[in-house]
This record gives sequence, C-alpha cells and structure tokens, in this order.
Amino acid sequence: MSGLLALLDDVAGIAKVAAASVDDVVAQATKAGAKAAGAVIDDAAVTPKYVHGFEASRELPVIWRIAKGSMKNKLVFLLPAGLALSAFAPWSIAPLLMLGGAYLCFEGAEKVYHLVAPHTPAQITPEDVPGDPAHLEEAKARGAIKTDFILSAEIMTIALAAIPSSNFWFEAATLAVVAVMITVAVYGAVALIVKADDVGLWMARSGRFFPTRAIGRGIVKAMPHFLRLLTAVGTAAMLWVGGSILIHGLEELGVAWPAHAIHDIAAMFGALAGEGGAATVEWFVTAAIDGALGLALGLALIPVAQRVIAPVLAAVTGKPAAPH
Repeated sequence: MSGLLALLDDVAGIAKVAAASVDDVVAQATKAGAKAAGAVIDDAAVTPKYVHGFEASRELPVIWRIAKGSMKNKLVFLLPAGLALSAFAPWSIAPLLMLGGAYLCFEGAEKVYHLVAPHTPAQITPEDVPGDPAHLEEAKARGAIKTDFILSAEIMTIALAAIPSSNFWFEAATLAVVAVMITVAVYGAVALIVKADDVGLWMARSGRFFPTRAIGRGIVKAMPHFLRLLTAVGTAAMLWVGGSILIHGLEELGVAWPAHAIHDIAAMFGALAGEGGAATVEWFVTAAIDGALGLALGLALIPVAQRVIAPVLAAVTGKPAAPH
C-alpha cells in the first residue's frame, strides 16, 4: 500500500510539473503573441478584402480555407524553420527580425502614401476568370494564403525572438501555441467582421422589436467606418512595431545611440507629466517616435521596392511587376 501511495504521489508531482509547464508555455505564448501586435492587426485588416464580392454563403468557407492555409504556413513551414534558426544560426534571428521590421515599415508607409496619392489597385475580378466563380475563389484564396505567409513569417519571427532561451521542446510548444492562438484570433475576428453586416441586415429586416431593428441598422452603417478605423489602427501598429523592431535590432548589433536617444526624449516628456502619468506618457512618446522613424524608413523603401526589388522579382518569376 505504501508503495502504491508513493507511486500516486510521484504521479501527482509529475502532473503538477506538467501543468506548470503548460502554464509557462501559454504565458510565454501570450507575451510573444502580444509582441507581434502590428503584424496581427494588419493580418486582420488585410484579409477581409479577399472575400469581398463573393456570395454570402461562400464567405465563411473561403475564410476557413484561408485559415487552414495560414495554420499550415505557421506549423508546417515556419515553425520548423524558426526552430532550426534558433538551434543552428541564432545570430541570424536579429537581422531577419529587422528585415521583417523593414517590411512592416514599407507596408505601413505604402498605405499612407496611397492615402495621400490615391490609386486604383489591380484586383482579381470575375471578368478576369470568366464563366467559373470557383476559379475566382481559388485565385483569391491562393493570394490570401501567400500574403498570410509573409505576415505569418513576421509574426513567428517576432514571437521566436520574444521567447526566452530554453530547451527545444519548450520553444516548439510555445511557437505552436502562438501559431494556433493567433490564427484562431485573426480569422475568428475576420469571420465576425465579414458577417457583421449580414447579421445587422438580418436584424434590421427581421427584428421583432424596434431596438433590435435600430441596432441592426446601426451595425450596417457602422461597419464601413469600423473597417476604415481597423485599417488605420493596423497601419499605425505596423509603423510602430516595425520602427521598434529596427531600433532594438540596432541596439543588439551594437548601435545603441538611437534607443538611448528615444529613451531620453520619452523620459523628458514623462517628467513633465508628473509621477502619476509618467509611464503612460513615456510609452506613447516612444511609440510615436518609433512610428515616425518607421514611416520615414518605409517611405524611403518605396522607390527601392518599385525600381529595384519589383523588376528583379518580375525577371525571376516571369510575371509582370504589380503596379503601385
């Protein structure tokens, strides 16, 4: 009996350790996912355009298809690649992270530029795929999954850099949880956003009570404004996160004066706010400076992307460069 009790005690101890490990994985995954906020918000802001123009009955199946592709991107391709880099080339993570930060700055700056100088983006339309809506759905889903791969690579790289050094299995489990959590959050939010106007329209037409119909009309009217707000927040987050990544990356590479200068400026404004609001003011000032630097770098990268990178990619792939 005493042996059995000792065995049960050992099992209970192992269970406690396992539970603590799971808690650690989830906690680290949550922190790492929060670090990737800019890319996550941009992912949620970008994806709804890929289901625009489909019948309402096809919207959720298309989102589900893109979500599965996103999960495959993260778990099958990016997670093993990230773990391999962490194990065999940890020195490459900071430069890759800075490359992703520069891409975020470019994407955010390009959106700002197109807001100031509007253009008509090239989009796949039903006329491009005559006679078969299934081909259009296939083309848009593939395009969304390709875009997701880039954003997922940024998210996973940022998350990997945010995970404290540990053993292989802890890092693998944490990255897997990050992948699942972010994919569910992003595409769950996208599904809600895409179907919100349909729900609002149903409430406005079929609601039995006046408040229900009024709420439905309010949802329908509010959704375009909400989507514009989401795009603006996503753009600001990209510039802030991208600029922050580059500043911290430079610091890791031995160029610390930009980070120190930003810290000193933020501290100066924080002192003016007094002890109660110092931390909040310092955070906003730091984010604003990071975002402004990200915007400046992104604007500088636009002509590089148009005149150098796009023609090279067009030559390699044999496809014409996309207009900007």
